[in-house]
This record gives sequence, structure tokens and C-alpha cells, in this order.
Amino acid sequence: MKRGKKIAVAREKVDKTVLYALEDAVKLLKEVKFSKFNETVEVHVKIVHKSFQNIRGAVTLLAGTGKEKKVLVICKGDKQKEATAAGADHVGAEDVIDKIKGGWIDFDAVVATPDMMKEVGKLGPVLGRKGLMPKPATGTVTDDVAGIVKELKGGRIEYKCDKTGVVHVSVGKTDFDASQLTENIKTFFNQIVRDKPSDAKGNYIKSVHISSTMGPGIKINYKGIER
Repeated sequence: MKRGKKIAVAREKVDKTVLYALEDAVKLLKEVKFSKFNETVEVHVKIVHKSFQNIRGAVTLLAGTGKEKKVLVICKGDKQKEATAAGADHVGAEDVIDKIKGGWIDFDAVVATPDMMKEVGKLGPVLGRKGLMPKPATGTVTDDVAGIVKELKGGRIEYKCDKTGVVHVSVGKTDFDASQLTENIKTFFNQIVRDKPSDAKGNYIKSVHISSTMGPGIKINYKGIER
């Protein structure tokens, strides 16, 4: 497939035979950016362990993601006031459940209190397909609605492996300072190391690449960023 001149030039600047130190990789990523828009910076982690389909979790990136996240909280009573005060974009109970059944999906994350999960569970065909179903394991089924809303609005991301054993996450924008991107990548990577399955022996990560939306992948020496 014929590629554009700009991406071809960017690819020439990346040595595919080199494992870059994280700081060098971030610097290179910013240097080879060629688009006019503010691209998203992504991390791609290849998992080799057989239980990769069970690898999932959440982590809060201190520098944020650069994207405004719309949060919906499904709850009742005083919890609605707490959610609104914490910055939730949408708050409701049966009313928003009915809206979602009708096709409304103007949100990026969903939080629900435990008492609402019986009704929220009926939205599985919609929320589940989009990866938005609240889950106790990720903290999105909770009575602490204020706490989770602040986390989600402040840089919290969820991750899981796809069917090929790769975890893809967004960790910022190309206009972030190099130090912000470096810290976000370290934070995410060390969380996925901590979430290593109990039955995984030795190293369960095969490779780590970073890239911008339009830019080439840059392979990094991930062993140099473990804490």
C-alpha cells in the first residue's frame, strides 16, 4: 500500500532495530509528528501470557489524558446531589436508563450505585458492547459516587487486552510536555505490571510501543521504566 510522503519521512526517522529508552522515545515521538492537529499519544503493550483475556484494570494518570470525559452517574436521592457537585455531566435514575434504551449515549463513562445495578444490568446489550458497563472491579459500581467521578474527570483510564493480546491506551496529547507524557506512560506501565495474573510466571510482557495518532510506532525498552 502506497503511503503519504509525510508518514514515509517520519518512518525513516525511527530505527525499527532499536529499543529506545522511554525519554528518548517520547522526544522522538514529538519530533516525528507531522499532522496539524493535536494528536493522541498511545501506548500498546503486547501480552504473551495465556490468560491475557483476563488482564484488565484501571489507573489514574496524574497529567490527565487531554480529553474531556463526559461522565454519567445512575443513582437516586442524595447521591444525585453528590454526583452533580463532584462534576458529573449527567445524573439520573430510571429516566436516563430509559433514554439509553431509546438510543441516547452521549457519555464516555458510566457510574452506578449498587442499588441501581438490577436495572442498569438490563442495558448490557448497549453498554456492554461499547465497554461502558459499570463494574465493581473497576470501581464504577460504588456508593462513593463523588470519589469516582473526580477520578474519571481527572485522568482515570480503564484498560484491557483485545482478542490478540494487546492492550491499547491513550496517555495524553502531543502538546503535553515530554515530562508529562513520560510520567503518564510510567504510571500506566507499572500498573499493568502490578496487575500481572497470579498464574503468570516470569515476564508476561512481550513488547511495548508508543505512537501518536498518525505517527509511526516506536519500540521502547520497557525494562528500564519498571519501578
